[in-house]
Amino acid sequence: MLNKKECVAMLLAGGQGSRLYALTNKIAKPAVPFGAKYRIIDFPLSNCINSNIDTVGVLTQYQPLVLNDYIGNGQPWDLDRAFGGVHILPPYQGKLKTDWYRGTANAIYQNVDFIKRYNPEYVIIVSGDHIYKMDYGKMLAFHREKKADITIAVIDVPLKEASRFGIMNTKADHEIYEFEEKPKKPKSTNASMGIYVFSSHELYKYLEEDDQDQTSSNDFGKNIIPKMLADGRKLYAYPFSGYWKDVGTIDSLWEANMDLLGQEPLFETFDPNWKIYSRNDPFPPQFIAAGATIKNSLITVGCHIEGRVVNSLLSNNVKVGKGALVENSVIFSNTVIEEGAQVRFSIIDEDVVIRKNSVVETTDDSSDKITVVSSQITVGEGTHVLPGSILEKDFEG
Repeated sequence: MLNKKECVAMLLAGGQGSRLYALTNKIAKPAVPFGAKYRIIDFPLSNCINSNIDTVGVLTQYQPLVLNDYIGNGQPWDLDRAFGGVHILPPYQGKLKTDWYRGTANAIYQNVDFIKRYNPEYVIIVSGDHIYKMDYGKMLAFHREKKADITIAVIDVPLKEASRFGIMNTKADHEIYEFEEKPKKPKSTNASMGIYVFSSHELYKYLEEDDQDQTSSNDFGKNIIPKMLADGRKLYAYPFSGYWKDVGTIDSLWEANMDLLGQEPLFETFDPNWKIYSRNDPFPPQFIAAGATIKNSLITVGCHIEGRVVNSLLSNNVKVGKGALVENSVIFSNTVIEEGAQVRFSIIDEDVVIRKNSVVETTDDSSDKITVVSSQITVGEGTHVLPGSILEKDFEG
């Protein structure tokens, strides 16, 4: 093969996202809106192109329609390439068998032929549901320097939280000598980020063996990594020190959105040296009416604000009526909050209508009880939605 790529990225985007409840009833988790302008998948896709990786396979499975339409030909991320670019990879029927992806390793195994088309030296596997900015090129350089078979990105977490993660115990030179999955008494705080760089020949070998093992869960963390350790392969941990957030729960999604706010936000989306690319529909400029108040918030194009918006993030084309209040909340596109309504400590999905004088969560101590309203729902006029509610159908009180 004359044409080849040094590295191919495989982006796991098929998860159901059940812990996001109503927000993922109709869309895959990576397609969930984030930060008033983006969708979650914008971040790993932007990481790829900013790292000069221009061949990306996006593995989809659960509710893929919105995600597929959003990615399209990859043009917003400069991934519309004649050789390479972005490709949607759903499960498909082969000559001998057909199957849903049974685990992270099986998902990659079912698409090995896609990887081999580009004859890469390295394969990077990333998740489609994390918020972070990372130069994968630096991780590749680390992998080459160590002559590793697999390199696993790790982030230092507080000791009290380490039991929630897969922990990589390492030597002084970052070589991994032990992997513990959610240990009760962790020996270190090197938490796996679920980002792997493989030397391609090692990846093919272990995926093939894993597929033949009828007892395997076909998972990288549960099966592939422990098997490579047992075989004496060279595993290294790549330390990452930037912002990283797994937004797999309602609380973590809300917290990550809030991390974008303030004069010194924990996560910066306005970095000219590391742009976050996205696909946005054409909306008119936002309109802020006389008497409206906006404080410490991100307001995107097409928004029409007549009321008060405090410490919140509003996606495209959101309407906030006169006398209405939006506080400590995340509002997705095309939602209407009518006159006198109050929305606090909530995540409101797309195409929702909050009728006049209704109240969606108002108690002062409710920051640990995020209210969620699913897409295309109407909250009736004058109604009161209790803190921590999850609405999946119209609500009339």
